[in-house]
Amino acid sequence: MGGALVQLSVPRPAPARAVTPAVLSAQRLAPVLSAHAQALRTGELAPLQLAQLDYRATSWDADTVNAELSYRLAGFDDYPAVLQRRVTLLDGAVSGESAAPGSAVAPWDLGDPTPVRGARCVVLGPAAAGELTLLATLADQAVTAVSAVWGGGWAGRLVLQLPTTEAQFTQLLGVDPRTYSDIAAVTVAAAGAPLHTPADRVLVNPDGFRQLSAFGRQAVLTHECTHVATRADTHPWTPLWLSEGVADYTGYLNTGHTARQIAPELTEDVAAGRLPTALPADTDFSAGSAGIAQAYELSWLACDLIATEYGPQTLVDVYRAVGAAGPGAGREQQLDRVLGEHLGYGLAEFTKRWIAEVLRQVGPDN
Repeated sequence: MGGALVQLSVPRPAPARAVTPAVLSAQRLAPVLSAHAQALRTGELAPLQLAQLDYRATSWDADTVNAELSYRLAGFDDYPAVLQRRVTLLDGAVSGESAAPGSAVAPWDLGDPTPVRGARCVVLGPAAAGELTLLATLADQAVTAVSAVWGGGWAGRLVLQLPTTEAQFTQLLGVDPRTYSDIAAVTVAAAGAPLHTPADRVLVNPDGFRQLSAFGRQAVLTHECTHVATRADTHPWTPLWLSEGVADYTGYLNTGHTARQIAPELTEDVAAGRLPTALPADTDFSAGSAGIAQAYELSWLACDLIATEYGPQTLVDVYRAVGAAGPGAGREQQLDRVLGEHLGYGLAEFTKRWIAEVLRQVGPDN
């Protein structure tokens, strides 16, 4: 991204001389980066309606500055998204900017940053206006569906990014292009944001998303919206089968689809005699891992079992109690205790009932 040419507030060096490291310092870089940020915010990025756009230099040499970029979208971000940038200088002025090597790109690096706004969302990206508008409509519906289950104790709004290609999608994530080829969407919290209130972003893989049915698109967005709504209750000790399971449960709720329709891969496995023996491990959800589809389907059935037998509020209460339990005595012990308090039996009995539910829902006699 080419930035505005902004002059340093120090004597300009002779044209033939490059700015030397001795001339630059954090104090002297601050005003040029600040002026650069202001020029972007009121210029080419004005349509984004940014409440904040700041650069903090972390290292530099004669013509390059490594900086941390923090930005907030007005009305959507309580805390900033944080990106690592490389800013180039020419004769003491900013001449260009890009993502730091190996880092995620900014939304505006991919093209026109003009947003499409829904009632409870904003969609950014260079995709066609029709696609952005459709995504905003689906996102608004997702916010309503998620709030019906999880209540109003979250922001109730979404920021989504829709690039034009899968390659751009992986650029937004800052990952190997092969890693997320089968993923339709991902929810990320910007690195460096406060853990309790991160600037969540729902990143949509256009190639994968376009292949989904209307039902699949809505289910995926509601799933991702659930991750945003439950962020404050989700912690490193929360099992992925629980966090992904509640997201799928919310996404599929009231859609009228049967277990066989929701869990086709699991249905095939059970028909072939491949039965689950334990709840999915965190590693089963790694992008590209074998059996990842079954891990999601098994997790959905586990959470659906709790909600069906005890009501959706009990599922919500279990999820929040697991998050509040802390890392203390070990994850399985904490989960066993929480299940005992809310269901009346512990992890071993829950696993036994869950396996029976798998057979009942997708078994050959169903």
